[in-house]
Amino acid sequence: MELSERKKRILAAVVEQYIKTGEPVGSKNLLKVLDMNLSSATIRNEMAELSSMGLLDQPHTSAGRIPTSNGYRYYVDNLMGSQEIDETLRKKIEHAVSGAGTDPDKLLKKAGEVLADMTNCAAVSTMSVGENASIRRIETVPVGSHTAMIILLTSTGILKSRICRSDSEISTPLLERFYNITSALVGKSLGEVNITTMQTLAASMGSDAFSMLPLLAGVTELADEAAHMDVRLNGQSNLLNYRELEANVYELIDFLRRGEPLGHLITNGKSGVNITIGKENKFPQLENSSVILSRYSVNNQDGGSLGLIGPTRLDYAKLIPSVKYLTDLVGHILTKALEE
Repeated sequence: MELSERKKRILAAVVEQYIKTGEPVGSKNLLKVLDMNLSSATIRNEMAELSSMGLLDQPHTSAGRIPTSNGYRYYVDNLMGSQEIDETLRKKIEHAVSGAGTDPDKLLKKAGEVLADMTNCAAVSTMSVGENASIRRIETVPVGSHTAMIILLTSTGILKSRICRSDSEISTPLLERFYNITSALVGKSLGEVNITTMQTLAASMGSDAFSMLPLLAGVTELADEAAHMDVRLNGQSNLLNYRELEANVYELIDFLRRGEPLGHLITNGKSGVNITIGKENKFPQLENSSVILSRYSVNNQDGGSLGLIGPTRLDYAKLIPSVKYLTDLVGHILTKALEE
């Protein structure tokens, strides 16, 4: 859609004023903020044309204009320009996240809390993007004579553990043999760790197979857990503060709570920052909302996503670089932890 420079400036001004005030924007208001030699009548005509193009809407006959989903999209794609994160906010994010350490669970939990607090929206975070991650390490730690803890670490920094119990004694020689045999799984994708693979390993264990079966089952279960997306939510109650969402806010919160459709939305996102606005979202519960999601990478692999859900009236110019910075920071911390 091609717009004249005048229309672009008027559309940008309407979007930015509406984001700031939440009130429909009229021609008199635009005269105050636009550095253009235009009459109020000319601005009204331009706004009427922008409305006919589907970029602005007029809630009431006598009211000013507000952006439509298409209007926000045009603004984000063409008018907003490249933005940098504010230095003060950058330091605030770094300070808040630094206390979480390098444990992926704690780090993602803290990142979600920071994002919800920073944006006043609902925040979503995920640790895994599916079966393509590979096994980096499998460790066993004896807990008792018949119990051991299995620890599985993936190439994307996911750490899973489980206590396993065997009817047979779990001796040090048994654990050493188990470690040597399961080293064959290192480098395999999580999707390759299935019952067939484990049966093949068990067959190679000879007389130790029966004793090791609970441990092998534990590895299979941990790989399956690590391969499935774990969606975390923070700050859902923030959505109650937006009058634009009043009509369906409880339906929206219930939709987010269910997790599965949100996980579908996340997995379909492309690399980098993905922004879906209003009715661009495939789910009707999100038709009054915007979703900003950003993928982070760990060890040069997709590791998961961070993002937010809020009303379409978001300060995109501020929030997009903030979400991206937080996402990149999480990926950097997890990658560094794996290298160490």
